[in-house]
Amino acid sequence: MNSRRPNQIPNTDSGLHIATFPYNGYIWDTYLEFHEDYRRPRRYLGRLRFDRAGVDEGTGSAQTSVIFIEDSYEETIVRAKAMDERQLEALLRSSLPDANG
Repeated sequence: MNSRRPNQIPNTDSGLHIATFPYNGYIWDTYLEFHEDYRRPRRYLGRLRFDRAGVDEGTGSAQTSVIFIEDSYEETIVRAKAMDERQLEALLRSSLPDANG
């Protein structure tokens, strides 16, 4: 039995690690971050953060907007972990600043 109240998210300050994969010569760690939206108190909203391995925190980082809206904390994690490397790479590419200006 799940004893969490609706939208009570466990403390994962740095995010929940989802995957690690190579892209463009770097290794990227992927984390699921939860976003609280008081307009939707019974929903779990999540976004992905990509951190380039071996760099200081706050640099070499990119994140998506909210891409998961689920009924449970666990369902959000399952959906995030179900993403394959190709999908994660596409989301990373779309989250990185445009190199052409």
